[in-house]
Amino acid sequence: MPVSIVTQPAFEPVTLDEAKAHLRVTHDAEDDLITALITAAREAAENYTHRALCEKTLEYYCDAFPCQIVLPQPPVQSVTSVKYIDRDGIEQTLDAAEYQTHIQNEPALIVEAYGKTWPTTRDELNAVRVRYVVGYASAADVPGPVKAALLLMIGHLYENREDSIVGAAISELPFGSRCLLNPYRMLRFL
Repeated sequence: MPVSIVTQPAFEPVTLDEAKAHLRVTHDAEDDLITALITAAREAAENYTHRALCEKTLEYYCDAFPCQIVLPQPPVQSVTSVKYIDRDGIEQTLDAAEYQTHIQNEPALIVEAYGKTWPTTRDELNAVRVRYVVGYASAADVPGPVKAALLLMIGHLYENREDSIVGAAISELPFGSRCLLNPYRMLRFL
């Protein structure tokens, strides 16, 4: 079940100033690099935790209506629309009265409203499309341990600019980024 990004995040959980302070960088010569490392660290953390850290709009596709639609990448803020391709091949928007959203759940769920049934879809790939908003509404809402993990990851990427390190013993810190991110990690359910 594919998920695509409709709207990219407008902010990162860690600002350039926060990252530079963590790195003890006082010049502006590497601002572009550090900005790219912030995004890379966020995306790596999102992939590891299966969560969205910054507000963005996603679309989730199903081939038909399942018993319940399980929306990946919590936290889900809202469901914008549920669209489907009907038997005649025409895209329809499902009325919100036809389904219930349970965005407080992790993962969030969409189910048939009481006494309602899902409409029949055309037998084709991605016949159902759910558009929804995920992530924390602001950088201030991102949990502190997640931000700390991002700073550790940014620091590692900044100091180690090659794919491998020669001549150094490497060990992961027991209180490193994985330890900080593990409480926020969702089991992969798709």
